[in-house]
Amino acid sequence: MSSEENSLYTINAEHSQRSIDDIDLEDFAIQPVVKFVVAFLIGGVFFLLPVPYQGEITVPFDIAVSFLTETFPTAVGVYSLAIIVAGGVLTTFAMLGDGTFAGYNLSYFETSNVFWGLRLAGLVLAPIMFFKLGPEILHTPGTGGLMWGSLVYSVGVIIPLGAVFITIFVALGGLEFVGTLARPIMKPLFKVPGRAALDSLASWVGSYSVGLYVTRNVFENGGYHKRDVFTIATCFSTVSIGFVGIVAATLELLHLFPLIFSAYFLCVIITAIILVRLPPIATTPDEYIAEPDPELPFTGSISDYLRLAINEATTKARDGDSFAHAAKRGFIDGVKLTALILGTILAVGLAATLLSANTPVFDILGKPLVPIIAALGIPNAEAVAPATIVGITEMYVPVLLVTETATKAKFFVAVLAVSQLIFFSSVGPMILDMFSDVPIQLRDLVTLFVMRTMILVPLIAGMTHLFAAFGML
Repeated sequence: MSSEENSLYTINAEHSQRSIDDIDLEDFAIQPVVKFVVAFLIGGVFFLLPVPYQGEITVPFDIAVSFLTETFPTAVGVYSLAIIVAGGVLTTFAMLGDGTFAGYNLSYFETSNVFWGLRLAGLVLAPIMFFKLGPEILHTPGTGGLMWGSLVYSVGVIIPLGAVFITIFVALGGLEFVGTLARPIMKPLFKVPGRAALDSLASWVGSYSVGLYVTRNVFENGGYHKRDVFTIATCFSTVSIGFVGIVAATLELLHLFPLIFSAYFLCVIITAIILVRLPPIATTPDEYIAEPDPELPFTGSISDYLRLAINEATTKARDGDSFAHAAKRGFIDGVKLTALILGTILAVGLAATLLSANTPVFDILGKPLVPIIAALGIPNAEAVAPATIVGITEMYVPVLLVTETATKAKFFVAVLAVSQLIFFSSVGPMILDMFSDVPIQLRDLVTLFVMRTMILVPLIAGMTHLFAAFGML
């Protein structure tokens, strides 16, 4: 479908708003209703139910990931090694052969030469990291130790496990229900379909990895066009609530967690509202890669939206997969996606963290920001300034730079680090590799990181002083 056809389709859809009276609502049937409710509860409990765990409040999804990675680290390491090697090998067969291997179609693994090289780099690095080979500099806690023992293990488990439960939720009506109710907010504020709320929710409560999986899934089924994907991937692939807690604990600010999270939530909303209206996001074409499946144009009251949401969800549940089939499909898709991106994450992330830990690059880049940070009234400007830049490598590194600073400086960096969103130890290469059919370039991600930082620095400085004035810091 051409760009012109897509644009015409969008224009026609937007000018055919319907009310609840114009829609043929399905007759009530107990089976699809029960199917939707059970799927909704399964997803809701797994991703959203607050439960106490090891002295903290978290969700079952986080507990499951932590249990697997902490209880079976060797098994997770072997699995991570195997899946990175498999990704590199299958990509090589896809790029050099006829696109098949042992009768299987390998078109899923075809990519650009750059990402083929990164997956091969991951294939080489994975055994080095697993067996702790090579120089010690590769295995320090802030570089290889962080990448292999934390990020690679976590992402490797998060995607397949999260995909099982999120696919059940999506395939049996959850996407339609959440998306319909969120339309009055998502479309006017962020220029994306209401269903994008689910991607964001998956990131908030689970992981940006799960959120990006949802985005890819909906994109391939015609639910998003390329500009939608660009917006969601760069503005709503947020770090999870649990990670915000880790940041707060590292800086000994856990007592300020509600304040930090509230500021983070507000920062994500404000930056998204601004950035979706500016290049490079605003100039991305509204082209689909599959038969378009846009949301039904609708206007009505809150009760009308609720009736439509239930109708859309139960219809989807009626026509959707069984629970077992949805879970199986989610797991297979999750494993394939993990094989696709985990080697890239290791290669790019290790390079980024080594650059940060062993060169003065970010100290030099941060120098011009020292007087700006000082002028904004944030203490310890010499430590805070490089922390505003180094977040492009890994979101946790800025936090480690300010552990010995004043409370206001810690609060400022805590909120900034989790709000910048784009970092190249994980989410950057994931976006570039997963969405190679969207015009997202490396320079675009760097540009958006800089734009986000320019918005966030004065915004968070203002919040810091406001909270301090009220005696909250």
